[in-house]
Amino acid sequence: MTAAHWQTSRFVIDLSRPRVMGIVNVTPDSFSDGGAHADATSGLRHAEALLREGADILDIGGESTRPGAPPVPLDEELARVVPVVREAVRWGVPISVDTYKPEVMAACLELGADIINDVWALRRVGADGRTGALDVVAQHPGCGVVLMHMHRQPQDMQVQPMQGDAVPQVRDFLAARAQAALDRGVARERIVLDYGIGFGKTVEQNLGLLARQQALLTLGYPLLAGWSRKSTLGRITGEDVAARRVGASVAAALLAVQRGARIVRVHDVAPTVQALRVWQALQDREQT
Repeated sequence: MTAAHWQTSRFVIDLSRPRVMGIVNVTPDSFSDGGAHADATSGLRHAEALLREGADILDIGGESTRPGAPPVPLDEELARVVPVVREAVRWGVPISVDTYKPEVMAACLELGADIINDVWALRRVGADGRTGALDVVAQHPGCGVVLMHMHRQPQDMQVQPMQGDAVPQVRDFLAARAQAALDRGVARERIVLDYGIGFGKTVEQNLGLLARQQALLTLGYPLLAGWSRKSTLGRITGEDVAARRVGASVAAALLAVQRGARIVRVHDVAPTVQALRVWQALQDREQT
């Protein structure tokens, strides 16, 4: 049975209702916002706006993982992320850090961050060649972690996407990565899974994962769905500009929640919150 809460560094997040994770890209090359919040001041201003719009969690990232994005040097990612995290942890809300680098994880957890959101599912090793992302999370007494499936890596994942039925491949991968975390002493209630929409998958595979989310829920972990503004939505709607895919993003988030996702990671917080409140009101009515 899927956990009804998510244990993080400072918060136990109630997942009996869906939660909205607002995206704070402190990057100059985000696919969705074109670097509109690339410095710490504008990033914090944007984060405050997302909280006003109803975000439950803030997800702060300093490296774009869009298809074809080049890696960001460690020092540069730290310079982007650390000032934002240092201030945001004072706000009394759950703070997630979107990174795969063990050094960035360690620095942000030391500042008080609550969640590590890792597109590499804790598979990377640090610059010292010894300390891995899994080591950092395992050594922390209580941070939450999001383990995501990604086929290949950002530089080539859409050049050579997955082959065949993605659902069993993604399920097996996520099961293995969750087990690796459990084996290192990471408590089950700290783990959330993300099937990685757009990360090395075709349009058909992405839709298949949404349609068959139940196959992933049988693993017994909460699911995070990250459909916001993704290119698959552009292919379906014919909208080439990511920022104009708001309606499609809200629809995909709502469909993911209807199929059991407990967290949706979004750029457009206000319309997503509104849609989920309508959905929740209907759920409550049907249960009375």
